[in-house]
Amino acid sequence: MSDDLPDSLIPYDEIVQEALRAVVGRVLGEVERSGGLPGAHHFYITFKTQAPGVDIPKRLIERFPDEMTIVLQNKYWDLKVSDQHVEVSLTFNQVAAHLYIPFAAITAFVDPAVNFALQFQVQTDALPEPHDEAENDSPVITNEDGSNVVSVDFGKKK
Repeated sequence: MSDDLPDSLIPYDEIVQEALRAVVGRVLGEVERSGGLPGAHHFYITFKTQAPGVDIPKRLIERFPDEMTIVLQNKYWDLKVSDQHVEVSLTFNQVAAHLYIPFAAITAFVDPAVNFALQFQVQTDALPEPHDEAENDSPVITNEDGSNVVSVDFGKKK
């Protein structure tokens, strides 16, 4: 009997990733409908700046050539959420910018207020380059006991 599992003909990893990204869309859609973040909730959203469909100002791509993390907390406006993407306006060093981010480009979604995090598989073989914080409204993170981190890795056994 072999310990090697056969390759799946069903793309489970893609299905799960799509479902988890739908969680992000649902949460952001609720914020859009309610007109703001409830209570102390705020979000860190990390995404690939060069992913297909991402539309951000050139100055941000130059500063964050691979990956960028934004914060939705105090100073954001024009939040629009669809089934496939999120749009939001933020300020970076006191300069306004409109961002268009497909959900497929998102690599992490964190709500530090309740220790909730989703991490998504990166679709490249190369590790992301280190990057600076986006410098928009960054809150102070406090560590609490317990965690609601969900990380899914469907690496194949060899």
